[in-house]
Amino acid sequence: MDKRIQDSQDQAAEQNPAENGQDTYDQAAEKQTGKGSGKRSQRLRNIPLLIVEICVLLIAIGVMYVVVTTTDEVERKEINQEQIIINEEVKETQKEEVEKKVSKGYRNIALFGVDARDGELGRGTRSDTIIIASINQDTQEIKLVSVFRDTYLNLGNDSYNKCNAAYAQGGPEQAINMLNTNLDLDITDYVTVGFGGLIDSVDALGGIEMEVTDAEISHLNNYQLTMSEELGVDYIPVKRSGKQLLNGMQATAYCRIRYTKGDDFRRAERQRDVLTAMMEKAKEASASSLRQMVIAILPEVETSLNVNEIISVLGSVAGYNIVASDGFPFEENRTGATVGSKGSCVIPDDLEENVIALHKLLYPETDYKPSRQVLSISGEIDALTLEYR
Repeated sequence: MDKRIQDSQDQAAEQNPAENGQDTYDQAAEKQTGKGSGKRSQRLRNIPLLIVEICVLLIAIGVMYVVVTTTDEVERKEINQEQIIINEEVKETQKEEVEKKVSKGYRNIALFGVDARDGELGRGTRSDTIIIASINQDTQEIKLVSVFRDTYLNLGNDSYNKCNAAYAQGGPEQAINMLNTNLDLDITDYVTVGFGGLIDSVDALGGIEMEVTDAEISHLNNYQLTMSEELGVDYIPVKRSGKQLLNGMQATAYCRIRYTKGDDFRRAERQRDVLTAMMEKAKEASASSLRQMVIAILPEVETSLNVNEIISVLGSVAGYNIVASDGFPFEENRTGATVGSKGSCVIPDDLEENVIALHKLLYPETDYKPSRQVLSISGEIDALTLEYR
C-alpha cells in the first residue's frame, strides 16, 4: 500500500514540481545534478523540511529550559483562543475523563516546520512538517505523531486539500483547527520553527549515534554533496555501515533519505529516530552545549507558550522520555492517489478507524469513540477521493 502512495507522489512531483518543491530538491540531491545551475537557490530553499522534526522537539522536551529564564529572544505570539476550534463532543469527553481521573495529565502541543527564509513564520507558507507532541505531565512520557503533510483532510474550514495548506491559509490558528477538527483533539498551543540551526544544533551536542545501513550510505553522501555546494561548506563522507557518530551535516542528510525500502514513510521514521538520539544526547550534554544549540534556533522559533508555561509543562530534559512515535494516517489504513488538481495525496482509507487508533496510541487507558464530526468528515473524504483510487 505504501508503494502505491510513493508511486503516486513521484508521478505528481514529475508533473508539478513547483507544488512538490521538497521532492524536487530530493530528486536533485539523489541525481547530483545542478552544478552551476540556476536552480540552486530553489533547492536550497527546500532543505529545511525536517527542521522542526529535529529542533522543535528539543524545545518541546525542555532543552529551551536552559535558556528561557535568561533570554527573551523567543518570540511569543498571542493567539486568539476564541478562534481555536475544539469539538463540543471532545470537550464533553474531556470533562468526563477528568471526573473519572482519566488522562488528566496529558497536554498536546502542535509542532510546525515551515520553509521561511525571510523569518516570517506565520500564514503564507505551508507547514512542511506537522507533529503532535503529546506530553503526559504525570509520567513525563512523550509520544510523537507525524501527520504526513500530503494527507487529504478537512482544513478546518470545510474545504478539503493537503493538510499542510491549512497553515498557509490561516497560520498556526487554522493549522491547529485542522488537527482538532479531523482528529478530535484539544490543542491550543503550538511551536513553529523555520530554516536554520539544525547542523549547528547537532554539532553543539558533539554529534549523535545513528545506525546507518549499506543501502543508505550512497544516498546520505549524495545529500551531503548537494547541501555542501549550496551552503558553501565542506562535508565528511560516511564510508561504512553500522552504528556511528554523525555530525550535523551527516545527520541532516540522513534525515533526507527517501529512496530506500519504505520510501517517504521510512524517511519520517528516520527523522523520529534522530529526534530520539538528540534527546538522549541532550540529557548528557553540558549546560553550555545546550545553550549553544538553543541559541542557534531561537531566531527561527515562534510559539504561543510563555516561559512559565514551558517550565511548568516541560521541566528538565533528563526527566522526559519518548515512549512512542508513529505517522498519521497509520500504515494499515492509508493509501495514495492523485486527487485531481490537489495532486498526490495520502488518503486515510477510513478516517474514523485512524482516529480510533490515534487515541489508543495517545491515551491507552481510554476506549475512544469518534465524534459525529469525524464520522461526517470520514464520509466526505471517501466521497471526494473514491474516483481517484
